[in-house]
Amino acid sequence: MVDVGQILRFATVGVCVAAFYVLGYSMLLSAGMSPLPANILAFVAAVIAQYVLQTSWTFRRSLGLPDQMLRFACTVAAGLAVSTLVTWAVGPALGWAPWVAAAVVAVLLPVQNYLIFRLWVYSAAG
Repeated sequence: MVDVGQILRFATVGVCVAAFYVLGYSMLLSAGMSPLPANILAFVAAVIAQYVLQTSWTFRRSLGLPDQMLRFACTVAAGLAVSTLVTWAVGPALGWAPWVAAAVVAVLLPVQNYLIFRLWVYSAAG
């Protein structure tokens, strides 16, 4: 059964976390940090924020479950693998402009993440 409220909460968290990442990365750059460490720090902060919000608000689960945290981390790693595959291999092989590959990732990853979160990350928690 489709839980529209859960999907809306998931999307809201996704938009907010993306904005948090962009703002954090921009602020770190403005503070004089070089791009690589600024990206890593902003990304890690965004992933932590995503875990807290998706877990407690979207899926209404407890935060401190080690198995759940590991499944969440695996999902983030899978997202990195898919985005890398699409932007580095599939897109170029199909002759896509870089922005097209990035747009495919921007549509594909939220769907992938929601399904994995719903069916695996948060299914065993409760």
